[in-house]
Amino acid sequence: MSLFLPDSSLYSAMPILSLYSRGMSVRDVQAQLQDLYGVEVSAGLISKVTDAVEEERKLWQNRGLDRVYPIVYFDAIVVKVRQDGRVINKAIHLALGVNLAGNKELLGMWMTQNESAKFWLSILTELQNRGLKDIFIACCDGLTGFADAIEAVFPKTQVQLCIVHMVRNSLSYVSYKDRKAVAADLRLIYTSSTEAEAEQQLVEFAEKWDKQYPTISRSWMNHWMRVIPFFAFPQEIRRAIYTTNAIESLNMTLRKVIKNHRAFPTDESALKVVYLAIHNIAKKWTMPISNWKPALNRFAIMYEERFLL
Repeated sequence: MSLFLPDSSLYSAMPILSLYSRGMSVRDVQAQLQDLYGVEVSAGLISKVTDAVEEERKLWQNRGLDRVYPIVYFDAIVVKVRQDGRVINKAIHLALGVNLAGNKELLGMWMTQNESAKFWLSILTELQNRGLKDIFIACCDGLTGFADAIEAVFPKTQVQLCIVHMVRNSLSYVSYKDRKAVAADLRLIYTSSTEAEAEQQLVEFAEKWDKQYPTISRSWMNHWMRVIPFFAFPQEIRRAIYTTNAIESLNMTLRKVIKNHRAFPTDESALKVVYLAIHNIAKKWTMPISNWKPALNRFAIMYEERFLL
């Protein structure tokens, strides 16, 4: 992913952008430039440089996409933004695609305070209008209306509830002393060889843990129809779907950047920081995701008629 156009005048401002993209406030950037280079830079200049990024972000957000992405992960990070004299939480939603070469590519990001089926439909329609015609597997969390919106725009896509989200949400109910044991028992569910085995493991999990944590098994049962597609895939594709590195490492880095800002003054300022941070992260996306070659071979067989759409 390229951040700047080749003739961009922003290259001269790279030290400012580099510091800003790591989550530093304007005041922090001023202090760092003074310490590193002995240069006094006004807050106005820093704002001018970072404001120029907005045009680049819009070009990136509206760029054309590949016709086929075998896997797309949908996730979100929460940021605090000042609005109408108070600080509120807003979500920046991310679509992370894995292309046919197995390389990660952030397809776009969208900010909202309240999600809805209409909101998801608008995101997916935008991706479609930018050239995306098919997704083999879409991994998402259990937000209401999301799976239905995916299937409305991409009717052939297999929607898979993200196992990482399921585990993370489950462990949020667990005391520290029980986390390892509960995580190990949850692993027995999602690493089962078949759907029937997974269902039996879920029953045994409920018998063991429901007295202390009844919400966990109930949540898995309520979402079971979106969990079980996972078990129809061979191990090669399961590993590619489940890999925590694809979306979790992205989120972890973005959270480190965001935590330096107690509250962003505007939506645009939050999007700029996340956009610049993604540029830094994407520099490391030079290799295919783990287990990609065997997964690709399986995709080529399972989705032969759609493989080279």
